[in-house]
Amino acid sequence: MPLPDWFLSQEERGNPDSSIPTWSTGNAAKPLIHGKTYFDRLVPEVESLREGDHLFFTDWRGDPDELLRDDGPTIAELFSAAAKRGVVVKGLLWRSHLDKLAYSEEENRTLSDDIRAAGGEVLLDQRVRRGGSHHQKLIVLRHPGRPELDVAFAGGIDLCHSRRDDERHLGDPQAVAMAKAYGPNPPWHDVQLELRGPVVGVLDLTFRERWNEPDDLDQHGPISTVTDKLKHADMSADRLPPQPPDPPDCGPMAVQTLRTYPAMRPTYDFARNGEQTVARGYTKAVKRARRLIYVEDQYLWSAEVARLFADALRANPDLHLIAVVPRYPDVDGGFALPPNLIGREKAISLCSMAAPDRVHVFDLENEAGTPIYVHAKVCVVDDTWCSVGSDNFNRRSWTHDSELSNAVLDDTPDEREPRDPAGLGDGARRFPRELRLALMREHLDRADLDVLDAADAVREMTAAADRLKDWHDSGQKGPRPPGRLMPHSTEKLPWFQRWWATPAYRLVYDPDGRSWRDRWAKRW
Repeated sequence: MPLPDWFLSQEERGNPDSSIPTWSTGNAAKPLIHGKTYFDRLVPEVESLREGDHLFFTDWRGDPDELLRDDGPTIAELFSAAAKRGVVVKGLLWRSHLDKLAYSEEENRTLSDDIRAAGGEVLLDQRVRRGGSHHQKLIVLRHPGRPELDVAFAGGIDLCHSRRDDERHLGDPQAVAMAKAYGPNPPWHDVQLELRGPVVGVLDLTFRERWNEPDDLDQHGPISTVTDKLKHADMSADRLPPQPPDPPDCGPMAVQTLRTYPAMRPTYDFARNGEQTVARGYTKAVKRARRLIYVEDQYLWSAEVARLFADALRANPDLHLIAVVPRYPDVDGGFALPPNLIGREKAISLCSMAAPDRVHVFDLENEAGTPIYVHAKVCVVDDTWCSVGSDNFNRRSWTHDSELSNAVLDDTPDEREPRDPAGLGDGARRFPRELRLALMREHLDRADLDVLDAADAVREMTAAADRLKDWHDSGQKGPRPPGRLMPHSTEKLPWFQRWWATPAYRLVYDPDGRSWRDRWAKRW
């Protein structure tokens, strides 16, 4: 596999302040589709940790009472029990905003307090740009002296309410309130990666860079600082134990860890000008696409990202784009809803204008007809390169918040035809192809599905979505067609809403975290 053709070189990464490796080889990766699958894998891995082992994690939101299995434990119980056994438990949670604004300040603070009471340490980290957040979702488990057991989990799934759903998509009994269309227990679709091998050391280093950053945890005014002091928050990071050597090779996969950090003041010591390897990594892979880009994403709403897809579609007349997105934004309301709608409408319009018959956008519903909220952040290019992460296809994720994604190139060829979909000599690879097929099988409700050619994949998904739509349009006469796919439609807002929603979308919902020099140059 010609890794430099797909992965960023050290120079292309563009961040000389970080010692993170360009990429790592000899890894194993497994997709964990659904929060219930992920949480069920996490429990035994954490419970097997012994005194002196390491449990490091980062997250956007952490709910201490979130059940990992029907009968427990909760997040707080699992991590606190590890700390009580002598495991080194360290966490970085975004400090977040007030719960009254539909955020999670109190939940994150409570999880921090619970783990600290057990002997661990979880910091509330507000070292972000104004209006920004720490959005990385990462757990690293190290076993000094037993490196073959090391494992990391990274992707889109937070340790919080609403995430523990499964393939039935009935929702997590412990739900977060969302737009009314999703009901009291919003169905939730998400993906996390389980990673083993040297990449675990890379992700360990990613955590350590943030942990060891010397700047104050509170950076946005005296009120938050006073509040933290009154609530006795831990405002300084204790020293971490030495980083163990990387785990041994254990698989055929090369993994490139991609990150977003904004350009900000004070600067990060490990990214003084920020880091946009998520944006750069996707850009390099998408430019190499020839037959099929398969995307699942929560937002897909930035014009800059849409132009990347549109340019690829124009340059390659056989290229198709399949995107699976939520039917509705996660919020209702006269102010919140229009900026959410306008971003996606513009992005899909840009792609469709480039190739009207080669852009296929779908959303999902469960068997009861309730929309499924698509929170996954997945991209598969020509069954050769794939990525799973915390980053969405929008400008905020590519420039403004902290994000973490892992791109995978599998050294194992997939011998099924077409063996080389793109015709570039790279060949289809087992892991990305099986990831795409696993997602399609669920959405089409066909466990035996083996659609390998891009045109056939488009045909199957489009036909299934059209059948379900026709069934709804006919008043649901007869048996419900199999599958969860529906054609996605975007609503064009009237001019008086566009007038104010466009600047609100660009400034608040999808801000730009690049330096002014990079903005003017239109580069990531």
